[in-house]
Amino acid sequence: MGIQSLQQFIETHCPGACVPVDLLKIARSVGVRCVGGVRGHFRNQLLCNRLCLVVDGECCLDRLYGGFFSDWVCGGQWNRMVQFISVLIKTIQSNNIELAVFFNGGLEQHRMKEWVKKQQSDRKKVNQVLRHVALKATPPPKVWWIPPVCLRTCLRMALRHLNVTVVCTIDDHHQEVIAFCRENNFHGIMAEDAEYAIFDPPRYFSSEQLKLTYKGSLETKEFILDEVAKTLNLHPNRFCVFAALLGNYLLSEEDLTPFYHVLCPDQPKEKPIPAEILIKAVVEFVRSIPSVENLDAVGTQIFGAVGQNKINKFKHCVQYYLNGTKDGFLHYHPAIEGHKEEPGCYPVDRHPLTSGHQQGKPLKCDVKKNSTNSSVKFASETEESEQSTLSAYHQATTQYGTEITKDSTNQDSSGSLSRNVNGGLLPSPSTSSCSSDSISNCYSPEIAWASKQKNKQNSVDSKVTPTGTTSIEIPRISPEVMRTASERHQKGLMSPWIYQLLSQGEIKLPVMIEEEVPRDLPPGALLFRPLRQLVYAIVFNLHHMQFMAKQKKEKEGKEEKVPDIIVKEWIWSKHKQYSSPDLVPAVSLGWAVPTIQRLWFGVSPDEKKRRMRAFLTCMRSDSPLMLNTAYVPQHMLIMCCVLRYIMSDERPILRKQELDAFLAQGVSPHLMNAQFTQTVQLPVITNRGVELAAIFMQGVECALFANDACGAPVPWLMCCPWLFFDGKLFHQKLLKASGAKNLVDICDGQLDQVSSVERMRAAILEGLNPQFSRPPLIPMGHPGSNLSNYSRSYPPMLPPGVHIPASNRGRGRGSPVRASTVAGRRMISHGGQLEVGGVVVGSWGPNYGQLPHSRNSSVPSHVSTMAGIRRYGTLATPVGRGLTYRRIPTTKIRNPGLGVFSKKKQKNKKIGKEKLSDSETPDVSPVKLPLGRGCTLETSDSQTIQVSQLIPPGDDDTTDSPLVEVQDKSGKYENTNEIMNQKSDTSSPYGQLNNGPYQPPVDLEIQGDRDHCP
Repeated sequence: MGIQSLQQFIETHCPGACVPVDLLKIARSVGVRCVGGVRGHFRNQLLCNRLCLVVDGECCLDRLYGGFFSDWVCGGQWNRMVQFISVLIKTIQSNNIELAVFFNGGLEQHRMKEWVKKQQSDRKKVNQVLRHVALKATPPPKVWWIPPVCLRTCLRMALRHLNVTVVCTIDDHHQEVIAFCRENNFHGIMAEDAEYAIFDPPRYFSSEQLKLTYKGSLETKEFILDEVAKTLNLHPNRFCVFAALLGNYLLSEEDLTPFYHVLCPDQPKEKPIPAEILIKAVVEFVRSIPSVENLDAVGTQIFGAVGQNKINKFKHCVQYYLNGTKDGFLHYHPAIEGHKEEPGCYPVDRHPLTSGHQQGKPLKCDVKKNSTNSSVKFASETEESEQSTLSAYHQATTQYGTEITKDSTNQDSSGSLSRNVNGGLLPSPSTSSCSSDSISNCYSPEIAWASKQKNKQNSVDSKVTPTGTTSIEIPRISPEVMRTASERHQKGLMSPWIYQLLSQGEIKLPVMIEEEVPRDLPPGALLFRPLRQLVYAIVFNLHHMQFMAKQKKEKEGKEEKVPDIIVKEWIWSKHKQYSSPDLVPAVSLGWAVPTIQRLWFGVSPDEKKRRMRAFLTCMRSDSPLMLNTAYVPQHMLIMCCVLRYIMSDERPILRKQELDAFLAQGVSPHLMNAQFTQTVQLPVITNRGVELAAIFMQGVECALFANDACGAPVPWLMCCPWLFFDGKLFHQKLLKASGAKNLVDICDGQLDQVSSVERMRAAILEGLNPQFSRPPLIPMGHPGSNLSNYSRSYPPMLPPGVHIPASNRGRGRGSPVRASTVAGRRMISHGGQLEVGGVVVGSWGPNYGQLPHSRNSSVPSHVSTMAGIRRYGTLATPVGRGLTYRRIPTTKIRNPGLGVFSKKKQKNKKIGKEKLSDSETPDVSPVKLPLGRGCTLETSDSQTIQVSQLIPPGDDDTTDSPLVEVQDKSGKYENTNEIMNQKSDTSSPYGQLNNGPYQPPVDLEIQGDRDHCP
């Protein structure tokens, strides 16, 4: 609950405060004079006819993704996302609207509890999604939507390519968003967070209700905060106190629980108080306070005289919200690590960053700083490389006649658009109320960085003391590297993990779609941890430290120990659940890696080669064919490196058809066709396919992290995931690969695609001893065997025409013929016949596994009398010319879609013996499937006979026909031996089977242990 419950309260109980609006109509009415920014970003007054909005991307990830795509669980439909964003941005820019999209790039250690709670909620959704896919094999409902892996990175790259201002925060996300809005005179904020309502922005729009309609309108809802104050009957200057008493990351709900029960004595203490009742009670209390100026008195009234610690938290919480208001936003400064007070709540006169500045005055920024400053650029980002990369990008996106984005570089650079350092385009100061120069300066990151550097006088950034080791020191970072990392981080030009490493020595990895306790596939965070360890060594110059220690030993004869470099990784595990970070050491690459300064800023050809070699070493892909564009095209390099990294793992992870599916979808012409991926329908979605796609995208994100750390040897346009992966298309290829005979079928008969796949596969497997994963085999005859292994990877029931992968059939194509022993009898896998008294009364085809609807496991059309084969086959085992059955122990198995098998006692019936005359015809009804052990027959009078009783003791292996007597409706017993000796009747379909004697129309349904069904 907490402060976020206020957002829902406003939407449901303040009808006058939620007004539907059309942003395009609002943009047409905007025509005001925008005075220069508060901190002097502009010297002249500019006539601004644009509606400028700050968008909190963290609140509308699903909207920026394109709304709810039902197949998001497949791994991400990136081309469709880019198409949606292209249409959205084109509509916005053509209607005089300017956006600045913010993403959370800071660790926000002060909000760690909130982040962990959010990850635990996502983990529950992941479990529900996997359960839903396993049971129904369909996409999950919208309520379980979570961001696909690498979504934020893909959004940053797509918006960067479409000239949208992108900003990553560094310290406190909410404070930096509202500060940017106020400093640059933006007209409002688009978000879905109650804290922004307390900050009282100029205008507050809902990001969750944002809709781009077909009629050409951009609709959403606007929250009128004055109406909220009227509905609550609360003065706006008391909103900060009101918000503090609702609870947030500073003053938690647990701290306020006694106070809540005092306000609501009628509510039971063992249950949480409903949000509506609690909010109204808190409003009544805040309204009754005589004055909110003396927060100590208010805190004493709430917590008592003994709650001094909670009173201090309450004061900091109120100050935090005041720092976001119009009068107090200049008082906020980035928090300093290790400071004793609560972060983000310091008065100006006591904040460490204000030393040397006048109290209450804004921090100065460099207005003349050009956006093309070389400190933001890598040495690899030259004009020539950017132009060639742009040409290669357009060639990759238009090679099949489809271009997913509009080329905006044809406009004159001296006009309304100017070239940015990253090869993209940003609005120039002459047409925008916020220039790109102010993005990197509006929160004074250099000052925050300089203050942090003062705390590193002993070359220590952070110290951790793992059990059994001494304190670990992270080496000092070069000012040039730190400045470049800070600016690139804020402009969204770099993986956020790099700045988090350089500034605090730790990173956070959110949960992804995978099992809590992995069985078939390893956890993604642990799979790519060796990759990150190599990147840590590059970022902190581990090889250079070792080299300097070695030289010092040779010159001075004194051995100097190289300090260990430890990085904190916050990853999910079933036992820890983010309770503590993992301490991960950096690992050297094994060759003379240049320092990070030379990797980022070196201009010599040798350093260019070392950049690429360092990246390929991190990806375990330093092989000749990987850089041969005839084998691996430039835009496929990231995909091939990730697949090679997975294949090089000591554990077999991928299966051969899965590797082919990844490569086949990468070269498919449908990859660039968003309309095709939108209309195609997946007949089935598998858990294994979902997890494979998530692992692959996790590998892509780690690959982009390594590429940025090495100085971007792979141009950023060639790293865009929509150039080589689409989750929905991957699932389609995976299903096709499961039943295809060869690679030609997977590639739809296109030989050029087959050739491309084979060349990329050769580059991926070059120098490796590939160990492909094998499907789990179900032991035949094992009493505890069931279909649980299959249910995790493939659904129990498939629609007609969908083929189960060969790796998940009981016995796949090309596998040797096997025979299982069931109670001493052999079950032949290539089919057989059922004979009774020397007459063939039924036959069945080869045993291809237990899952239904497989193309090769369909029941042959000539099976007529074996009713028991209707779903999973029979347990009848032909031995010689007779029919011999055994009691087979069974277990209780429950699997949705496959039926429930349970034990049931069978009563033995006494059978008499009577001769049957030739004129009489037996009338035996079909036998039902019993649920007990062994095989039984049911007579026409609903009596049950166990077949094992019909076999004389000691005659198990005889070839003579057993004496089977049944009882007709008249109560007489008949000898089936005499029936079998009657002459063949050509009019009967049974008389044509193997030219055998006549068989009466008796349908026998055999029931036995399901685990041994073919």
